[in-house]
Amino acid sequence: MTSLAEILQRSVRLAPMFAIAGIALMIPGCTKSIPSSEQLSPLTPASTDANAGTWKMIVLSGPTQIAVAAPAPATDPGYQTELTSIVNEQAHLNDSERSAITYWSASGVLRWNELLREMVAANDLPPEPLPNGTYPSPDPNNPFDMPTYPFSNPPYAVRAYSYVSVAQYEALKAAWYYKFLYNRQQPYENNSKIQLLMPATGLPSYPSEDAVEAGVNSTLLAKLFPTGIDQITNEANQQQEALLLSGKASASDWTAGFALGQAVANVFLARANSDGMKAAGGNAAEWAQLAQNAIAQGQIPWISQETPLRPPMLPLFGQVETWILPQADVAVVRPGPPPSTTSTQMQQELATVKSAVENITRDQLATVYKWNDGANSVTPPGHWNAIAVPYISQAQFSEVRAARTLALLNMALHDSGVTCWDTKYAYFNPRPSQLDPSIKVLIPLPNFPSYISGHSDFSAAASDVLDYIFPTGASYFDAQAKEAAMSRLYGGIHYPSDIKYGLIQGKQVGDFTVTFAESDGAN
Repeated sequence: MTSLAEILQRSVRLAPMFAIAGIALMIPGCTKSIPSSEQLSPLTPASTDANAGTWKMIVLSGPTQIAVAAPAPATDPGYQTELTSIVNEQAHLNDSERSAITYWSASGVLRWNELLREMVAANDLPPEPLPNGTYPSPDPNNPFDMPTYPFSNPPYAVRAYSYVSVAQYEALKAAWYYKFLYNRQQPYENNSKIQLLMPATGLPSYPSEDAVEAGVNSTLLAKLFPTGIDQITNEANQQQEALLLSGKASASDWTAGFALGQAVANVFLARANSDGMKAAGGNAAEWAQLAQNAIAQGQIPWISQETPLRPPMLPLFGQVETWILPQADVAVVRPGPPPSTTSTQMQQELATVKSAVENITRDQLATVYKWNDGANSVTPPGHWNAIAVPYISQAQFSEVRAARTLALLNMALHDSGVTCWDTKYAYFNPRPSQLDPSIKVLIPLPNFPSYISGHSDFSAAASDVLDYIFPTGASYFDAQAKEAAMSRLYGGIHYPSDIKYGLIQGKQVGDFTVTFAESDGAN
């Protein structure tokens, strides 16, 4: 009989990290294509948030860590040439250019978040096994090879969402500092022949906040999703073209903002190089030890239910660096052990799962599919980003406040992911259908241990943060979190204990982020 250790030794781990070298994305000739998009309102900020340059930083030491030189005065001949160029271009706008301006009249923060979710969904497919029964690893150094890099599973995705959103937020706070330091008027205010073809923001134009967004996102996304470089470049080109044609920004406004965004992104790439993600996949010896630890405690260990057995998904992700939750508290918020696999309580919970699946209602089945968030999806963290976007848009948050919302949300989601994975692999608890093969799961079975539920953990953390930011929506967010959690019971892949303690841990993690937000200077 083949031992567990021998089975695990035959598998190879998935590469969990992205390459870290710096990037300077070049913006070539403009493109005219407009992607399909979410319905977002044109942005007329409810507030300029003029003091955002003083809001608390998360990674940067302060708004001046990246220097932005003063702009030329409005009377400078070079700047006047930039303004004349806008006048000339506006005299010959075509329908495609006007469509691009309309598209980018909405929040750039939200447009880039939409692209990030598309990138996650396009890459969220596990590699297929090789003929010899092992699994190939996506290679960040050869991203177009099969299997393409990355496999944006939930831990990879939640880390990507957090890096992009936090970097964007830090860069925009720095941009706000320089905007109000230099106070350069927008092009249409410096030349009466220029029309403003986007809603007025009341902001100084230098450095351009839209360019900051493009600089951050294009730099980070090119590293996170290198096979999407053409789409990423197209997005940055289109945003640049729309801004320059709209009368909202000049060429020098854009250049300064894009450089600032790139520089901040590179600070975050340096952080990513040592945040623990490179080692999150572990190795065969470590996987075997996790199983042996469970056996030593008298438990039946989790084992992959795929054929051939797939390596566990990023078992050391629980050691990846957190954002707000102190690293030492990852173990503190870990709940006690699940019911023993040989206990009466476990038998009762198995019966509950089986009954839920066999007696599922049409509404419950719809809930299962709604919250499946499996392969080729935006993953559970992306689902919560999608929930937040219309609230941000309707609130008409300034770009920096919109970025704050996504940063707080995704930091909580990331930290809940770290703590959830820490718990999963601390206990290595089997899925219901492993203990009772008569349980027929209604959705694909995730390839990692059962206790605690990731959907429950992610959702409780997300709803906690969104409750704080949008209190009028609290009842909706809380209901969505509970629905997401229960969907995993209805689908036959989680026990009641997984859900109960996942919700508890997620709320604990979310509370750390809310406490940070209460004193970050943005209220």
